[in-house]
Amino acid sequence: MTPARRLRGTRIHRGRVIALDIDEVRYASGHEGTVEVVRHPGASAILPLLDASDVDDPRVLLLRQFRYVPDEVLLEIPAGRLDPGEDPAACAARELREETGYTARTLIRVGPAPILTAPGFTDERIHLFVGTGLVAGDAAREPDEDIELATYRLSDALDLVRMGTIHDAKTSLALLYFAHFRPDR
Repeated sequence: MTPARRLRGTRIHRGRVIALDIDEVRYASGHEGTVEVVRHPGASAILPLLDASDVDDPRVLLLRQFRYVPDEVLLEIPAGRLDPGEDPAACAARELREETGYTARTLIRVGPAPILTAPGFTDERIHLFVGTGLVAGDAAREPDEDIELATYRLSDALDLVRMGTIHDAKTSLALLYFAHFRPDR
């Protein structure tokens, strides 16, 4: 399959988190058009296992937090934006520590990371990890992070995905990947 080719682009916005470009492209068919592209530096997310010794049904640590854009409280795994040049595993470890206070002795990549979040309009890719051997510590949340920690058995978290209670894509996918393609087995 022949890719579309970027002819030129115009940056119409640069924010703290994203940039917005309007790219003029030529498709393999010869057709030319414009594509609005949300540029994102990428992110890492981590599924923290509180009780990895229960290999069949470990306890997972999730975040309950209000998200302004969808205007609702979501159950999510810790995640955050990659700093320039930052290793995705280091980012996952940093976000786990900042948002929960925990550090993980072991980080395991899960799934075909990185995942594409919405390839029709953004280049954001999220690297997924599982963290085990958690050690409690102090969180260092950002001022806009109002987070409550919530623990669930993996089976219960999967039920919440099935019922649509957990509908954040990175969280759902990390739980499903871990449950069905266990890197520890």
